Amino acid sequence: MVGLGPRKPPSRKGSMADVPKDLLAEIKKLEEMFTVDTATLKKITAHFVSELQKGLSVEGGSIPMNPTWCMSFPTGYETGTFLALDMGGTNLRVCEIILTDEKSEFDIIQSKYRMPEELKTGESDELWEYIADCLQQFIESHHAGEDIEKLHLGFTFSYPATQDYIDHGVLQRWTKGFDIKGVEGKNVVPMFEEAIAKRGVPIKLTALINDTTGTLIASAYTDTDIKIGCIFGTGCNAAYMENCGSIPKLAHLNLPPDTPMAINCEWGAFDNEHKVLPRTPYDIIIDKDSPRPGQQAFEKMIAGLYLGELLRITLLDLHDNKEVHIFEGQDVSKLRKAYTLDSSFLSLIEEDPFENLSETKDLFQNKLSLTPTHPELELIRRLAELIGTRAARLSSCGVAAISKKKEYKTCHVGADGSVFNKYPHFKARGAQALREILDWPAKKNAREEDPIEILAAEDGSGVGAALIAALTLQRVKDGNMAGILHPENYKS
Repeated sequence: MVGLGPRKPPSRKGSMADVPKDLLAEIKKLEEMFTVDTATLKKITAHFVSELQKGLSVEGGSIPMNPTWCMSFPTGYETGTFLALDMGGTNLRVCEIILTDEKSEFDIIQSKYRMPEELKTGESDELWEYIADCLQQFIESHHAGEDIEKLHLGFTFSYPATQDYIDHGVLQRWTKGFDIKGVEGKNVVPMFEEAIAKRGVPIKLTALINDTTGTLIASAYTDTDIKIGCIFGTGCNAAYMENCGSIPKLAHLNLPPDTPMAINCEWGAFDNEHKVLPRTPYDIIIDKDSPRPGQQAFEKMIAGLYLGELLRITLLDLHDNKEVHIFEGQDVSKLRKAYTLDSSFLSLIEEDPFENLSETKDLFQNKLSLTPTHPELELIRRLAELIGTRAARLSSCGVAAISKKKEYKTCHVGADGSVFNKYPHFKARGAQALREILDWPAKKNAREEDPIEILAAEDGSGVGAALIAALTLQRVKDGNMAGILHPENYKS
């Protein structure tokens, strides 16, 4: 047997028999607060569809629905050698991707370079010069002594940016710990190009992309059933292919209505108006104490960055304000520190296979210097399940909304991100929610595929960026110049 992976530890039976009545009452309240039933999921999804439409309108809405100027799916027959640059929060990754003559096959060489902390708050020139240095090093080590033509580059710039063209991107705001003056509100492409020209690096920037769009395209290259790309990680996002005729805010460009256009939804901002998402008092605290209150409402309920924080402030409230006083007589100072717990902390609680939850107990002792009683451990375990389950179920509302908007009855969704890949039961819980929202009949057998299946994605920020560069070159060659700022860079 192949592909089954390691066997799961036996599921613990868990019993609430020894949990005192007052704690049981609190668990019941938490269950009522965090459980999202089918009717609520359907209501959220219906509102989500209308918000996706609104984002494409001239007036716009909370969800930005950014056109990306990536205007086709790959066929799998693309060929050529391309570079991809992925500028993340901790590393800079440079890849050379060779799209081979074999359908949907590629070879990849890659190198990672550490992003020095001081660059994140330094001068703009220093950042671009460092990036140019890394690209130069990469080309020298892999093409030493070769006389190379200019290589076409796809640049994954995963920071909120507006794009009027595929070779242009105005940074809206820095995220991931960056705060470099003089870049926000400006087009980053000339800054990058000036630095590589100064070093004489033989590169042409062909496409500036977002990692979610890359995820969509890279996944579609190896699986033609892919119609949506998603990220469920520290943040959350989705991309899908729209028809230009359904994008009123691009109507002035008179593009043929059936021309495809990949849309980067930036759907973390869904329901900033708080109309449908079932926020608990704890979600409201997270929002109020965040750097940007009132923004990214959806993200704050489903993304990895906030799941541990939800657990922390709920437990703290049960210590401070409720009659039950969990962790009574213990020093909770470590638990008072914001964002001390991340989603991996919840994962470990949910993965604890032991009847007595001994791994969870060790976790609390090592990380928070707290020794929970057994009934408290049962409450902690249930709370982690509730938070993790709610995140997975709400995530499915976005997938269902795109599927409904596009009338996809069957398709594959390529998903990436730490929560999707590593959080226990996230996929199964999300699949169950999709089944409820879209009223699928029960499966005839366990191995049967769901009509809409969420699968692990291909490498969006590397292979996806290279593919989008290849697709852009091809469409320019075919005479489609929409969304191209500098046509002269695309001459081969």
